[in-house]
Amino acid sequence: MGRFELNPEEQLKELKKAVVDLISEEELLKKLQKSYKEDRPLHIKAGFDPSCPDLHIGHTVLMNKMKQFQDLGHEVVFLIGDFTAMIGDPTGKNETRLALSVDEVRVNAETYARQVFKILDPEKTLVDYNSRWMNSFSATDFVRLSSHYTVARMLERDDFSKRYRAQESICIHEFLYPLVQGYDSVALKADVELGGTDQRFNLLVGRDLQKAYGVQPQCVLTMPLLEGLDGVQKMSKSLDNYIGVEDSPREMFGKTMKVSDELMVTYYELLSDLTADEIANLKEELASGAKHPREAKVELGYFFVSRFHGKGAADNAVEEFHRIFVNKGLPDDMPEFNMGPAEGVWICHLLKESGLVKSTSEARRLVKGRAIEWAGSKVEDEQLKLTLKPGEEVVLKAGKKKFVKVRVTE
Repeated sequence: MGRFELNPEEQLKELKKAVVDLISEEELLKKLQKSYKEDRPLHIKAGFDPSCPDLHIGHTVLMNKMKQFQDLGHEVVFLIGDFTAMIGDPTGKNETRLALSVDEVRVNAETYARQVFKILDPEKTLVDYNSRWMNSFSATDFVRLSSHYTVARMLERDDFSKRYRAQESICIHEFLYPLVQGYDSVALKADVELGGTDQRFNLLVGRDLQKAYGVQPQCVLTMPLLEGLDGVQKMSKSLDNYIGVEDSPREMFGKTMKVSDELMVTYYELLSDLTADEIANLKEELASGAKHPREAKVELGYFFVSRFHGKGAADNAVEEFHRIFVNKGLPDDMPEFNMGPAEGVWICHLLKESGLVKSTSEARRLVKGRAIEWAGSKVEDEQLKLTLKPGEEVVLKAGKKKFVKVRVTE
């Protein structure tokens, strides 16, 4: 039993952390028990369509669960849906989704393969592409695949049924998406498939198709959809409420510190590597006041930065945060704006030219709101004129986070 440090019951306890749907707990326990007895890892599948080039931490909710399976001794398949991306996932859409070109899929898939190993263990991860088997599918194969599901079953899916009732178009190829995703589980003989709660229908199609093709049906685990920094909508790059996997250490840490206290706990549950017992202890400490929410948030930011950029970058991010926002210091790599000596330089014009604001009208509003500092002093007069002398270096600040060093050339 050398592969597994925890027995099946202990594994199940950890795997249930933050899971919404588990279909079914009894089946998963049996799979874990057989795996433990035979010293054979389960095969865990999670699919990602390369619909955009970059991942954000919302995507890593599933990867964390995959990593948890890996840590327990199991093997995972990070399945890049390069074939399904050319169909277009209709999940959550009220209109037909545009399919991606082959070139777009290829470029995005390359970035996914690079980014996933910031979390997953490359030695325990198989990266696969569903085009490997779907490109060889014949017309006969597609007819056979389609014969295993009815239109009535497809219309049970929430987004399809809403569009049907609203008399909005549903293209035939959209019905193929859940069938192809389901067939991926047949091809991989997956023991477990992971997905977001919005993927529940597709994951269950996989179970049904495995039965139809004589494969042992997979268990299904769904994870919550991660709320973005606004605490309202699903994390999305288009909504600018995201923390990117490849954000700079400063951006990643700074965005984490913006998260609300309530959402911070959710992020710990879904994104950290804390055990179920450690999460419960954290909640108790926050509720009793033994741990201040800002302290917990700093630790979460440190975890994110160290995971994606290393501990050195995380140490620097924490130190800079304390220097800038706690000790009122200034960043080491502050941008510079060079200009020649001048007299009568309007403060609002300087703010715009230095790139701190987009317009002089925005600069006026910030001055009125006492959000502008020049050389460490608040600017009170929106008509202030400055004299810039050769060799001077003066810090111009807009709000709490925008700085520029104005360097006056000789």
